[in-house]
Amino acid sequence: MIKVLVVDDSAVVRKIFSKELAKDPQIQVVGTAPDPYVARDMIVEFKPDVLTLDIEMPRMDGITFLRKLMRYFPLPVIIVSSLSARGSAMAMEAMQSGAVEVMCKPGAAYSVGDMAVELVEKVKASAGVNVKHKALTMPKGKSTTLSALTKTTNQILAIGASTGGTVALERILKILPANMPGTVITQHMPPVFTKSFADRLNELCPMEVREARDGDSVMPGVALIAPGNKHMLLRRSGARYYVSVKDGPLVNRHRPAVDVMFRSVAQTAGKNAIGVILTGMGKDGAKGMLEMKEAGSINIAQDENSCVVFGMPKAAIDIEATHIIKSLEKIPEEVLRIAREHAG
Repeated sequence: MIKVLVVDDSAVVRKIFSKELAKDPQIQVVGTAPDPYVARDMIVEFKPDVLTLDIEMPRMDGITFLRKLMRYFPLPVIIVSSLSARGSAMAMEAMQSGAVEVMCKPGAAYSVGDMAVELVEKVKASAGVNVKHKALTMPKGKSTTLSALTKTTNQILAIGASTGGTVALERILKILPANMPGTVITQHMPPVFTKSFADRLNELCPMEVREARDGDSVMPGVALIAPGNKHMLLRRSGARYYVSVKDGPLVNRHRPAVDVMFRSVAQTAGKNAIGVILTGMGKDGAKGMLEMKEAGSINIAQDENSCVVFGMPKAAIDIEATHIIKSLEKIPEEVLRIAREHAG
């Protein structure tokens, strides 16, 4: 049984979350708290396995509380935020402070039904995370960028990630040089949040990073992140790669889905592609990565020890969709090595 504590200043949100979580026989809501001070006492008393945490609350904001929690009583935390630009920017800061997942508050643009499915999945995935062992926050000090490629190529780098992926992607992209092959990324994340995430990475990384728009060119030195609630596919017109950003049904319960992107990369780039599958719950990306392999790509999976959740890489490894398994710290070097060897 997974014990959950819901922390939110909204009585409506506390009621909705408690009701929806209680429907799952594997989850027990041990309590709800309107602010961090009440939550602190309840954590000591009930020792929950997972915490859902609002950011904007009275008496103490969620990020301050999260940082204190990670220092004195670390446990998996799911951040619940509004769909506003300010809310999404603060959610990204919370992810850097140790939260394992982020999700939207239910509202006009985000139904209770959609929220309920996502909330239950995130709670179950987060319950298996050892926050002490996984070291979710970024290491101190500056990252050293790897040496640039001697020439640009027509290769495509495709990366898929979910739980823990925001930190993993930052670690990788901060190290890769500015003239890397054109890069497409699908990170499971709600709408609006992907824009804040891309903007943050763009400030920190040598490559240009931005949220993808329909028709954007995929070119060396640019990384495009699939917008939340939209699928992203790689397309080609002559020598030009570009992305198609579109609506569509959920795939593996996700939109954007890694499988959708990987399959399009297999069809469009074939042997010119490098695939990377990072930390995340579930199996999204495994079948698409196998199609990439069959089309001639070289694929890398993050190893279990460096993953926050090993689900997605494990699923790809289990069906033999990968060629290489590396720790998060070694993946940038491996990507660069493959890009150099196949440059032409």
